[in-house]
Amino acid sequence: MSKDKLITCPRCGSDACYDNQESPNLINRMCYGCGFMTHNYMKEDSEFLQEQLEVLPELYKDLIFIDDNGYHWIPSTVNLPEKGMIYVNGASSENWNWTAVPVKLIPEDEKERFPIKGKPGQFHIYKMDHSLAKSFKERDYIEALDYIGVFNSKITPPNIGSTGSYPSESSEK
Repeated sequence: MSKDKLITCPRCGSDACYDNQESPNLINRMCYGCGFMTHNYMKEDSEFLQEQLEVLPELYKDLIFIDDNGYHWIPSTVNLPEKGMIYVNGASSENWNWTAVPVKLIPEDEKERFPIKGKPGQFHIYKMDHSLAKSFKERDYIEALDYIGVFNSKITPPNIGSTGSYPSESSEK
């Protein structure tokens, strides 16, 4: 069972909030406008939420948004070995941004330094290129995804409600 639809994000008001019902008991919500996510195990009395709060960085905890239905929305973290990563970076909940880090090819003569855990004799092809890290404003999450190449794929991403192209100007702080 997989039903998905677009909803208005209760955190930022974006119409690019993807609501996906994975099963009768699991609904994931991911806003591509602000980059925050939740699901139905992210409520105050949830053991899952308590486990997350134990391991989340302080900045992520400080940024939690609780909607009118009691869902806790947290910033997402992206780590795609063949694309890059995106994470929250900043000094406080009033001074933060998204940091996007694309990957680069690992030179053939360096690959042995990057083994794939649990797969003897196999090595990673890409590594994060922190020299190309770029900051994006809070509401430019989708721009950060684009920067690491998430939408450059043979697989078409889900329709996230965009009615046109995003501004081509850099949103870098």
